[in-house]
Formats: sequence, structure tokens, C-alpha cells
Amino acid sequence: MSNWEIWLVIFLLMAATFIARSGFWLLGHHINLPKRAQEALRYAPACALAAIVVPDLLLSSGKLDISLQNPRLWAGILATAFFLVRRNMLQTIFFGMAVFTFIRLGL
Repeated sequence: MSNWEIWLVIFLLMAATFIARSGFWLLGHHINLPKRAQEALRYAPACALAAIVVPDLLLSSGKLDISLQNPRLWAGILATAFFLVRRNMLQTIFFGMAVFTFIRLGL
């Protein structure tokens, strides 16, 4: 590919990304979602977070690891219990990382 072709591809990808991301921002107030869809979208952040975090807790080297020797799983379970008691996300993050570090270092 020549230089101008590379720049053309970069520009077209930039334009496509801009159009896709700004569409709802520019036209969002003209589009009304059904009530049921709005209620379903309330759960999207939690689902996305679970899709990112749960595999990290349960997989080790690409294999399922639900053994007692998995420090990530223990930290996740204890952090979940901590959150259910305290209901503070920032404290839960610090607690979970502290538990993970404590278990991993074997202190």
C-alpha cells in the first residue's frame, strides 16, 4: 500500500467511528426507546462488568480453575461478601485488591 492509501484508510475508519459514536449523541433526543428496552438497558453495565471480571476470576492459563488454590477466586468471593455488607464500590475494590495481594504473597 502506498502512503496515500494508508492515510485514506485511516481517514475512512476515523469517519466511520465518528459517525457510529456521535449518532446517538446528535439524534438521541429524537429517538424514543420503548419502556421495556429502557428497563433492560439498566442492566447493561452490570452485565458488561460481569463478562469482564468473571472469566478473570475463574480461568487460569486458559483453563477453568475453581480450586482452593486460586487466589483470584478467593479475592472475588470475599470482595463480593464485603460489598454486600458495606455497599461501597471504592472500598470493595481496595478490599479485593488487598485480599488478593495478601493471599498471593502468602502473608
